[in-house]
Amino acid sequence: MKILIIEDEALAAERLTDLVHRYDSTIQILEVLPSVESAVAWFNTHSQPDLLLVDIQLSDGLCFEIFRNVKVTCPVIFTTSYDQYALDAFEVNSISYLLKPVKYQQLVTSLHKLEELKKTLIGPPKLPDIESIIKKLTPGSDKYKSRFLVKNGMNIRAVKTSEIAYFFSEQKVSMLMTTAGQKFPVDYSLEQVELMLNPDVFFRISRKFIVYIDAVRAIHPYFKGRLKVEVYPEIPEEIIVSSDRTPGFKEWLDK
Repeated sequence: MKILIIEDEALAAERLTDLVHRYDSTIQILEVLPSVESAVAWFNTHSQPDLLLVDIQLSDGLCFEIFRNVKVTCPVIFTTSYDQYALDAFEVNSISYLLKPVKYQQLVTSLHKLEELKKTLIGPPKLPDIESIIKKLTPGSDKYKSRFLVKNGMNIRAVKTSEIAYFFSEQKVSMLMTTAGQKFPVDYSLEQVELMLNPDVFFRISRKFIVYIDAVRAIHPYFKGRLKVEVYPEIPEEIIVSSDRTPGFKEWLDK
């Protein structure tokens, strides 16, 4: 068996590798990749592994972006730090998962499940319903978030999602920018924010930016297949869409 591991935490990746070899020392670990970008590049230049072990939260975003950008036909086991409530999403979609920190018996159970599925599987494995998983992972609600609470001086106010032009990271703090040009910090990571938003109108164009579709003012070709995006309200920092995210970004704009 040939396994590809996608995990941005070095210790977690090392532990997972050790557990896999404890289960079967003949299993080949093809590579350990730390990000969405590196995983997309790998799938574009390699044949499918026999199994994909992937962490949900990676250094440059959620692993679901991998499935949106490349065709993955191999079985998938997710590793996750999400609580039991969120894991119901994986049960509904018949997807195996390993709760971090991964325990040996968890891995054994999941690999045995895959072996049994292979005996009865006809044709390629059914791909995960990624959009359904994202929706189910949104904490405490079956719909997308409609407002965000922010601090405004000594007060707290609610900003409607429809009033937000984009979210961005500034000095390791998540911020939102309203269509009126007001900037506020939010108490979530961009990874968490991404799960709360409707993907039809919000897009994670880079590790640092999530934009609302109507905030995109202009798009320009950039070096090496990338795109430069102008947004409104303006922001001094250049917003660059990587070559890996460009196809998905164009498709999102053309819906």
